[in-house]
Amino acid sequence: MSAEQIKFGTDGWRGVIADDFTYENVRLAASAIAAYVLKNEDVRKGLVIGYDTRFGSPRFARLAAETIAAAGIPVRLASDYTPTPALSYAVKNLGAAGGVVITSSHNPWNWNGVKYKAGYGGSATPAIINKIEAELRAGASSNNGPKAAQPSEIIETDFKQPYIAAISKFVDLDLIARSKFKFAIDVMHGAGRGVLAAIFRERGISHLEIRGNVDPLFPGINPEPILPHVQALQEAVVKERCHAGFATDGDADRLGAVAEDGSFVDSHKIYSVILRWLLERKKWPGEVVRAFNTTRMLDRIAARHGRKLHECGIGFKFICDLMLERDILIGGEESGGIGIPRHLPERDGILNSLLLAAIMAEERKTLAELVADLQRDFGQHFYGRLDMHIPTALKEAAIRRAHNGVTHIGKYKVARTADLDGVKFYLDAPTMNGGAEAWVLLRASGTEPLLRIYTEAAAPELVQEILRDAEKFVQAGQSYAP
Repeated sequence: MSAEQIKFGTDGWRGVIADDFTYENVRLAASAIAAYVLKNEDVRKGLVIGYDTRFGSPRFARLAAETIAAAGIPVRLASDYTPTPALSYAVKNLGAAGGVVITSSHNPWNWNGVKYKAGYGGSATPAIINKIEAELRAGASSNNGPKAAQPSEIIETDFKQPYIAAISKFVDLDLIARSKFKFAIDVMHGAGRGVLAAIFRERGISHLEIRGNVDPLFPGINPEPILPHVQALQEAVVKERCHAGFATDGDADRLGAVAEDGSFVDSHKIYSVILRWLLERKKWPGEVVRAFNTTRMLDRIAARHGRKLHECGIGFKFICDLMLERDILIGGEESGGIGIPRHLPERDGILNSLLLAAIMAEERKTLAELVADLQRDFGQHFYGRLDMHIPTALKEAAIRRAHNGVTHIGKYKVARTADLDGVKFYLDAPTMNGGAEAWVLLRASGTEPLLRIYTEAAAPELVQEILRDAEKFVQAGQSYAP
């Protein structure tokens, strides 16, 4: 792989370990980051570098640190596996110029990646990413990358304890303890191991942690907090009679949840529960941001409270861009990343777990009851996603046809389309007593070789029907007919 082929997608560069994610290519990426910092940031502030539990992550992080320090940039390197939101907090808390995280988040076990965090403690904006990629195209490499006469020092640092102290002040932990709710925590063998459990343990909050051991193979799962990968959490919640379960992804910036009956609570409902609480209970000011593939229930909640809602492209960097430009209360995306700028312009699965626990305690309701309240007050909204690992030619053909005047998906007429990021069809399908307007979105992944189909509708059966019909549209090529 050449420098020109390393692309920072929706959230950094990712690749298959030993195929394109190699020592040499990590040095290439680190050299480009160093070159960017030297030209655009205050070098004296240095960079902070963290890593997750994936295969080779500590060594890749050390290589990145050595490459950046060789350019004369001071480096603080994590002394242990570190959640991405903890590293982002360290950037802001320590006043660093930026941060690097070795992680590929929720990707399969054989992937790894490099994320860059800017000085404000959040995902690099598209403008910053463009500058880093420009340095790659300019030929930065481990051989001709920036070098200082004297390499800077690399200092090992604990980034987790300051982060724990900060988010612990963000909610009323004593109220959560008094609620007597019991929580299951699934860290999915990832970097969130022991963090939320330590907070709960210190305050005497009843809890248990599962899959807290380091296993770079992530046996039987992808470390993504969605079905079917959260089955172990579902079983633990029911068996241990917990009132809710929280699952964070491989680097702990995303969240999925499980209700007391073992049912999965997706990121759309999590975002909606938190947004409603912030508006009705906290009454904090600000606008709302959601990604293109995220539930429109958020639109209804925002409208009821007179708040402006922004729709943006898929990838937290677009949400972060708006957070830096406007007075944003909260922003989030389909993949489970939700951020609250008064803490950081960054998604945070651990903080959002604390928020859900706090909402349950304050409302004196279980997670299932909170979701039922949403469905009653804002209409029935159900969501589904299908990841299609298909040949590139078929994927590209499907996207081309989607842009070319599709009139029906299955038996449902296309009422209108939108192409902010991928192609979204709004369908003339039943809304069932004020439930969700049906839509389906086709989008090529920015981080993996696959096509994703997203859909929302007013009934789970309708969601599955639309997913099946959209899959047929993709697979059938030019022969497709509804």
